[in-house]
Amino acid sequence: MLAPVFRDAEGVLRILLLLRTDRGVHGGQLGFPGGRPEPGDRDFLATALREAEEEVGLRPDQVEVLAALDPVETFATGWRVHPFLGLVPAAVDWRLQPDEVVKLLTPSAATLSDPSQRRRLPFTSSHFREPLEVEGVDVEGHVLWGMTLRVLDDLMPRLLAGEWEV
Repeated sequence: MLAPVFRDAEGVLRILLLLRTDRGVHGGQLGFPGGRPEPGDRDFLATALREAEEEVGLRPDQVEVLAALDPVETFATGWRVHPFLGLVPAAVDWRLQPDEVVKLLTPSAATLSDPSQRRRLPFTSSHFREPLEVEGVDVEGHVLWGMTLRVLDDLMPRLLAGEWEV
């Protein structure tokens, strides 16, 4: 999984999130580019970069990998996810994989790390037809929650403290 970050034209630090299509166990959820390793992937970083290119058109040569983050266990699927922090250009010719990605969102790091943005929110999708009340953040009318939020909870304080030059 790749957590892409960039600074916009005004210098605001932003995080790239994608809204997944409403299919599968993670359907309708906000997340980062990522997926399962394939036989040709030499390591988890190669998987993250391949998936980012497949899902949103982000070429590996456009990513400056800043760090391998601590692996995170998912609760729903039991997968162990290996996230990487990547600095990407502010202007990318995004090409969304329509079978997997509905749209991209680029909330500011300051907004995502603001405790006042956190609340109990209802989440629904084709997998969760009855509203599931989750702790999350509203990002442009979509609920950021679960593993992606846990990755950000670890990442945001370090990123905003200047652990990496972005």
